Amino acid sequence: MSQKNPDKPISRRDFINTGVRIVGSVCLGGLGAAAIVKGGKREMVWQIDPHVCVQCGNCATTCVLNQSAVKCVHAHEICGYCKLCGGYFPPDAESLNTGAENQLCPTGAINRTFVEDPYFEYSIDEALCIGCGKCVKGCSAFGNGSLFLQIRHDICVNCNECAISRSCPSGAITRQPSEQPYLIKGQERPA
Repeated sequence: MSQKNPDKPISRRDFINTGVRIVGSVCLGGLGAAAIVKGGKREMVWQIDPHVCVQCGNCATTCVLNQSAVKCVHAHEICGYCKLCGGYFPPDAESLNTGAENQLCPTGAINRTFVEDPYFEYSIDEALCIGCGKCVKGCSAFGNGSLFLQIRHDICVNCNECAISRSCPSGAITRQPSEQPYLIKGQERPA
Protein backbone atom coordinates (compact mmCIF):
# COMPACT_ATOMS: atom_id res chain seq x y z
CA MET A 1 0.00 0.00 0.00
CA SER A 2 1.55 3.29 -1.02
CA GLN A 3 0.92 6.54 0.74
CA LYS A 4 0.88 9.96 -0.85
CA ASN A 5 2.61 11.59 2.10
CA PRO A 6 5.61 9.54 3.35
CA ASP A 7 5.95 11.75 6.48
CA LYS A 8 2.39 11.02 7.64
CA PRO A 9 2.29 8.04 10.05
CA ILE A 10 0.29 4.98 8.96
CA SER A 11 -3.02 4.54 10.73
CA ARG A 12 -3.74 1.46 12.79
CA ARG A 13 -6.60 0.51 10.43
CA ASP A 14 -4.35 0.74 7.36
CA PHE A 15 -1.65 -1.29 9.10
CA ILE A 16 -4.12 -4.09 10.04
CA ASN A 17 -5.74 -4.09 6.56
CA THR A 18 -2.33 -4.35 4.89
CA GLY A 19 -1.30 -7.16 7.26
CA VAL A 20 -4.50 -9.10 6.64
CA ARG A 21 -4.05 -8.79 2.85
CA ILE A 22 -0.43 -9.99 3.04
CA VAL A 23 -1.29 -12.96 5.33
CA GLY A 24 -4.28 -13.85 3.14
CA SER A 25 -2.17 -13.74 -0.02
CA VAL A 26 0.52 -15.95 1.55
CA CYS A 27 -2.10 -18.46 2.76
CA LEU A 28 -3.83 -18.64 -0.62
CA GLY A 29 -0.49 -19.03 -2.34
CA GLY A 30 0.45 -21.83 0.06
CA LEU A 31 -2.85 -23.64 -0.50
CA GLY A 32 -2.44 -23.32 -4.26
CA ALA A 33 1.09 -24.69 -4.09
CA ALA A 34 -0.06 -27.59 -1.91
CA ALA A 35 -2.84 -28.40 -4.38
CA ILE A 36 -0.37 -28.38 -7.27
CA VAL A 37 2.07 -30.65 -5.42
CA LYS A 38 -0.67 -33.05 -4.31
CA GLY A 39 -2.28 -33.03 -7.74
CA GLY A 40 1.05 -33.93 -9.30
CA LYS A 41 1.55 -36.90 -6.95
CA ARG A 42 -0.15 -40.17 -7.77
CA GLU A 43 -1.58 -41.95 -4.78
CA MET A 44 -0.58 -45.59 -4.83
CA VAL A 45 -2.63 -48.47 -3.40
CA TRP A 46 -2.02 -52.19 -2.95
CA GLN A 47 -3.75 -54.50 -5.37
CA ILE A 48 -3.89 -58.25 -5.99
CA ASP A 49 -3.56 -59.54 -9.53
CA PRO A 50 -6.11 -62.41 -9.55
CA HIS A 51 -4.35 -63.97 -12.54
CA VAL A 52 -1.14 -64.40 -10.49
CA CYS A 53 -2.59 -65.19 -7.01
CA VAL A 54 -2.01 -68.79 -5.85
CA GLN A 55 -4.40 -68.67 -2.84
CA CYS A 56 -1.61 -69.43 -0.34
CA GLY A 57 -3.61 -68.22 2.69
CA ASN A 58 -1.12 -65.50 3.71
CA CYS A 59 -3.69 -62.75 3.13
CA ALA A 60 -5.74 -64.00 6.09
CA THR A 61 -2.83 -64.28 8.51
CA THR A 62 -0.24 -61.61 7.70
CA CYS A 63 -2.31 -58.43 7.27
CA VAL A 64 -1.57 -55.82 9.98
CA LEU A 65 -5.31 -55.44 10.59
CA ASN A 66 -7.13 -57.79 12.99
CA GLN A 67 -9.33 -58.90 10.11
CA SER A 68 -7.57 -58.80 6.76
CA ALA A 69 -8.38 -56.07 4.23
CA VAL A 70 -8.35 -58.84 1.62
CA LYS A 71 -11.82 -60.09 0.74
CA CYS A 72 -13.21 -62.64 -1.67
CA VAL A 73 -15.03 -61.18 -4.67
CA HIS A 74 -17.41 -63.01 -6.97
CA ALA A 75 -17.41 -62.30 -10.71
CA HIS A 76 -21.06 -63.15 -11.33
CA GLU A 77 -20.75 -62.73 -15.10
CA ILE A 78 -18.39 -65.72 -15.40
CA CYS A 79 -19.99 -67.90 -12.71
CA GLY A 80 -21.67 -71.11 -13.79
CA TYR A 81 -24.11 -71.02 -10.83
CA CYS A 82 -23.26 -74.68 -10.29
CA LYS A 83 -25.24 -76.89 -7.96
CA LEU A 84 -21.90 -78.43 -6.94
CA CYS A 85 -19.82 -75.28 -6.49
CA GLY A 86 -16.12 -75.99 -5.85
CA GLY A 87 -15.82 -72.72 -3.96
CA TYR A 88 -18.74 -73.49 -1.65
CA PHE A 89 -18.43 -77.23 -1.04
CA PRO A 90 -15.24 -79.08 -0.08
CA PRO A 91 -14.28 -81.87 -2.50
CA ASP A 92 -15.35 -84.52 0.05
CA ALA A 93 -18.76 -83.02 0.97
CA GLU A 94 -21.11 -85.74 2.16
CA SER A 95 -24.22 -83.82 1.19
CA LEU A 96 -25.00 -80.80 -1.00
CA ASN A 97 -26.77 -78.82 1.70
CA THR A 98 -25.86 -75.61 3.54
CA GLY A 99 -24.83 -77.30 6.78
CA ALA A 100 -21.59 -75.90 8.22
CA GLU A 101 -19.94 -79.32 7.92
CA ASN A 102 -20.53 -79.17 4.15
CA GLN A 103 -19.11 -75.69 3.58
CA LEU A 104 -15.55 -75.01 2.47
CA CYS A 105 -15.47 -71.49 3.96
CA PRO A 106 -14.34 -71.63 7.62
CA THR A 107 -16.43 -68.57 8.55
CA GLY A 108 -19.58 -69.22 6.48
CA ALA A 109 -18.99 -66.06 4.42
CA ILE A 110 -20.48 -67.52 1.23
CA ASN A 111 -24.25 -67.43 0.95
CA ARG A 112 -25.94 -69.94 -1.34
CA THR A 113 -29.39 -69.09 -2.73
CA PHE A 114 -31.52 -71.38 -4.89
CA VAL A 115 -32.40 -69.85 -8.28
CA GLU A 116 -33.95 -72.75 -10.22
CA ASP A 117 -32.92 -76.35 -10.69
CA PRO A 118 -29.93 -76.89 -11.06
CA TYR A 119 -28.76 -73.28 -10.48
CA PHE A 120 -27.70 -71.54 -7.29
CA GLU A 121 -26.46 -68.00 -6.75
CA TYR A 122 -23.45 -67.42 -4.51
CA SER A 123 -22.69 -64.14 -2.74
CA ILE A 124 -19.97 -63.11 -0.31
CA ASP A 125 -20.67 -61.62 3.12
CA GLU A 126 -17.56 -59.42 3.34
CA ALA A 127 -17.99 -58.88 7.08
CA LEU A 128 -17.39 -62.60 7.60
CA CYS A 129 -14.72 -63.07 4.92
CA ILE A 130 -11.16 -63.35 6.30
CA GLY A 131 -9.42 -63.56 2.92
CA CYS A 132 -8.13 -67.12 3.41
CA GLY A 133 -8.62 -67.99 -0.27
CA LYS A 134 -9.97 -71.51 0.33
CA CYS A 135 -13.07 -70.79 -1.75
CA VAL A 136 -10.96 -69.22 -4.50
CA LYS A 137 -8.71 -72.27 -4.64
CA GLY A 138 -11.74 -74.60 -4.79
CA CYS A 139 -13.46 -72.53 -7.46
CA SER A 140 -10.30 -72.44 -9.58
CA ALA A 141 -9.68 -76.18 -9.22
CA PHE A 142 -13.23 -77.44 -9.80
CA GLY A 143 -15.02 -74.51 -11.44
CA ASN A 144 -14.47 -71.57 -13.71
CA GLY A 145 -12.57 -69.35 -11.26
CA SER A 146 -15.29 -66.77 -10.69
CA LEU A 147 -14.18 -66.29 -7.06
CA PHE A 148 -10.99 -64.29 -6.47
CA LEU A 149 -9.31 -62.12 -3.82
CA GLN A 150 -9.03 -58.32 -3.76
CA ILE A 151 -7.64 -55.81 -1.30
CA ARG A 152 -10.52 -53.55 -0.30
CA HIS A 153 -9.14 -50.02 -0.49
CA ASP A 154 -11.80 -48.70 1.90
CA ILE A 155 -10.48 -51.09 4.60
CA CYS A 156 -6.73 -51.20 3.81
CA VAL A 157 -4.54 -48.76 5.75
CA ASN A 158 -2.18 -48.63 2.73
CA CYS A 159 1.05 -49.50 4.57
CA ASN A 160 4.20 -48.43 2.78
CA GLU A 161 5.50 -51.99 3.14
CA CYS A 162 2.48 -54.26 3.01
CA ALA A 163 3.09 -57.33 5.19
CA ILE A 164 0.97 -59.47 2.88
CA SER A 165 2.91 -58.31 -0.17
CA ARG A 166 6.23 -59.20 1.49
CA SER A 167 4.99 -62.73 2.24
CA CYS A 168 3.23 -63.34 -1.10
CA PRO A 169 5.02 -66.29 -2.76
CA SER A 170 3.74 -65.44 -6.26
CA GLY A 171 4.29 -61.67 -6.20
CA ALA A 172 0.60 -61.09 -6.92
CA ILE A 173 0.36 -58.01 -4.66
CA THR A 174 1.83 -54.81 -6.07
CA ARG A 175 1.41 -51.04 -5.75
CA GLN A 176 -0.81 -49.54 -8.41
CA PRO A 177 -2.05 -45.98 -9.05
CA SER A 178 -5.32 -45.41 -7.18
CA GLU A 179 -7.07 -44.27 -10.34
CA GLN A 180 -6.43 -47.68 -11.94
CA PRO A 181 -9.52 -49.83 -11.48
CA TYR A 182 -9.43 -53.10 -9.57
CA LEU A 183 -8.04 -56.02 -11.54
CA ILE A 184 -11.09 -58.19 -12.21
CA LYS A 185 -11.08 -61.90 -12.97
CA GLY A 186 -12.49 -62.52 -16.42
CA GLN A 187 -11.29 -59.16 -17.76
CA GLU A 188 -8.08 -58.41 -19.58
CA ARG A 189 -5.22 -56.98 -17.56
CA PRO A 190 -4.29 -53.39 -18.44
CA ALA A 191 -1.08 -53.09 -20.47
